[in-house]
Amino acid sequence: MDTFQFRSLQANKILPTIKTLQRRVKDRFPESGLHRVCGELHSVAEKAQTNTVELAKPNLYLRGSIITLVLAVIVFGINTLVSLDIPNQTFSVTDMLTIIEAGIQDLIFFGAGIFFLMSLEVRLKRRHALDDLNELRALAHVIDMHQLTKEPERVLTRGTDTEFSPKRELTPYELTRYLDYCSEMLSLIGKVAALYVQDFDDQVARAAVNEIETLANGLSRKIWQKIMIIHQLEGRES
Repeated sequence: MDTFQFRSLQANKILPTIKTLQRRVKDRFPESGLHRVCGELHSVAEKAQTNTVELAKPNLYLRGSIITLVLAVIVFGINTLVSLDIPNQTFSVTDMLTIIEAGIQDLIFFGAGIFFLMSLEVRLKRRHALDDLNELRALAHVIDMHQLTKEPERVLTRGTDTEFSPKRELTPYELTRYLDYCSEMLSLIGKVAALYVQDFDDQVARAAVNEIETLANGLSRKIWQKIMIIHQLEGRES
């Protein structure tokens, strides 16, 4: 058995987990929009499965084009130097310093241009990764919106509702399951985000993934605080 599969995240394991969670949510809460949000998470995870593979692959066409362009510039520069008609005269120290200074500046600009071209592949991949990661960040906030009005006190106490009060539709057990599903989805968002930097070593993308994981963990802690309150209030009423 390949032990590597236990040392890295695998999209083909995460996708079935999300799909099963979507079915669980739909079976218990068919009228809610939470299972559709889980469906969106599954779609984003499918895209991540494809895009993360592309991020790990070298862009051979881009690299070949850059190398060809750099070689062409070098050959052009050499031909230009060879074809120069340099007069047979003695240069002063000032003239030599001027020529050397101009040559150093040209080398600096040429080096900066090569660095820009060589980093182009990483920057293009980074842009695509950040676009996908922004979708995951948005999904985390959408999940938080779905659980926002699911307050434990509203299903365990009886107070006076106003016109705009959230409806009391869930039992304590159902509310616990609803909140637990939200927490599971947030955890899976962190796993999908981590796929993007598993084989793509970029500090900017890694920082974005860390932010998403921190966001998901923070929202999940808030949800579990609600679940603990439900358990405590149930214990008082029993």
